Amino acid sequence: MTQPQTLTPAPDPALTRRQKAAVIVRFLLNEGAEVAIDRLSDDMQADLAQMMGSMRYVDRATLSNVIVEFAQELESIGLSFPKGIKEALNSLEGKISQHTADRLRHEAGVIKLGDPWSRICDLDIETLIAILRAQSTEVAAVILAKLEVTKAAELLSNLPGPEARSITYAISLTDAVTPQTVTQIGIAIASQLDKVTPRAFSDEPVARVGAILNFSPASTRESLLIGLTEDDQPFADQVRKAIFTYPDIPERIQERDVPKIIREVDQDDLISALCFGTEGPEGATSSFLLSNMSSRMADQLREEVAERGSISEKDGEMAFTKVVIAVRALQAKGELSFIPPAEEEDATAHA
Repeated sequence: MTQPQTLTPAPDPALTRRQKAAVIVRFLLNEGAEVAIDRLSDDMQADLAQMMGSMRYVDRATLSNVIVEFAQELESIGLSFPKGIKEALNSLEGKISQHTADRLRHEAGVIKLGDPWSRICDLDIETLIAILRAQSTEVAAVILAKLEVTKAAELLSNLPGPEARSITYAISLTDAVTPQTVTQIGIAIASQLDKVTPRAFSDEPVARVGAILNFSPASTRESLLIGLTEDDQPFADQVRKAIFTYPDIPERIQERDVPKIIREVDQDDLISALCFGTEGPEGATSSFLLSNMSSRMADQLREEVAERGSISEKDGEMAFTKVVIAVRALQAKGELSFIPPAEEEDATAHA
């Protein structure tokens, strides 16, 4: 049986490798194939376009030789790897830990996969403000122009008047900005985001300590705060401001929101809290709650408190915690807002 003949391309010194590449690309495009030319570097894309523009035609024999040579080169490749650390990390997305991927990107100075602007536009207002203030007015105008209209408006409303006007005026000067410039700005900002060292905790230390002490017994909380004051008074002062406990309710909660809190707390827990909180700041909170609900409900609760009698410190503290959890849940859902501490209100008034 006759073996099939292997085609061997005839040497064609007339065509350079760049010209052969142009022939292959032109052939594939004619056949309707998808050719990812945009993945080439800008210089290579330019060279390819210029080469295709300078060539006129090749005969069938030359075309066949070039195609056979190209096919043989493809068959000789056993395995190909991504080009550079950026493509390697993109191909390993989801296969290696995010911490390792971020570290390698940071070391190599490359950005994450995808359009940098989609990532930038998804940032929260606070982060965007920090980015804007780190840029020139012209770059800030480009960032603002790339945002959705509603988000851009919200961002401007959070900036001081002169700063907002300066950036808004600079938008009128962005007509001459090229797409390449906008892309480079996006890449530069995304690179800055990637260089931020990952944090193990999303909340600041003050918020974390404050949250822990919120749900600690009053005696434990005060003892720890005294110790913190001795070790680091500025930190202890910030933690005190971050704490929200049962005695803070009258100063931080509006009277109209009391019925919402009452509905959110289990009645047995509420009775325990009212029963335990009869004196001092805790007693003031109990009076505040009773004074801002319907008189019928308040009278009923007073009767049940009288019937309950005294309760243990442990049960009383637990009841206080249940009320605070209910307030925090309502605040997280946006159903009530805290009144700023008196010190913050004074600072705002003088600003």
